[in-house]
Amino acid sequence: MMKRVSSLVVVALFVSGSLLVLAEDTDVVHAVGGVVTKVDSTAKTVAVKTADGSEQVYKYTAKTTVHASKEVAKGVSTASVDTYLAGKEGTHVVVHYTVEGADKTAVGFEDFGKDGLKVSKGTVTHVDHAAHTVTIKTEDGTEETYHVAKDVAVDTEHGVVKGVETSTKEGEHVTVHYTESAGRKVAHLIKHLYS
Repeated sequence: MMKRVSSLVVVALFVSGSLLVLAEDTDVVHAVGGVVTKVDSTAKTVAVKTADGSEQVYKYTAKTTVHASKEVAKGVSTASVDTYLAGKEGTHVVVHYTVEGADKTAVGFEDFGKDGLKVSKGTVTHVDHAAHTVTIKTEDGTEETYHVAKDVAVDTEHGVVKGVETSTKEGEHVTVHYTESAGRKVAHLIKHLYS
């Protein structure tokens, strides 16, 4: 049996106040949005209630980063998970994580505050490359257009990818996690849904 030798190099880059997570080798990074329900500093876990109503538990390590979005704090704000998320039950987060067996390990958390992220579910009807927008027909039949944030995470079956223009296509079923700013809906996470 070959021994799997893989160096995990996880780099958190903060560019213009945004969190960009990169993984090297065979570790695939996924992303999910939800609300923090519990932080257990003894077990080093954070429970998050996701958009589908399930509660997921993510382990964290000393390398796990935490970042306050510009909607929550001006500038880049980082701290250890224990320090930053203590007492923050109810805050909306995007979790970037890897999976090994049944364990999910957080690479990074991005905090959008208690009134932060809203969620919409539907089918992509249009992607405008020039305007950096994506339009979806929601479950109630209305069409909503979202401006795509520079640091948007697009979670596909192959993990988080950059570039909504190449990874999101008309007809795909997605959930869009977004904020509202100056009358615009800004997408921070687009999660592809698969049957």
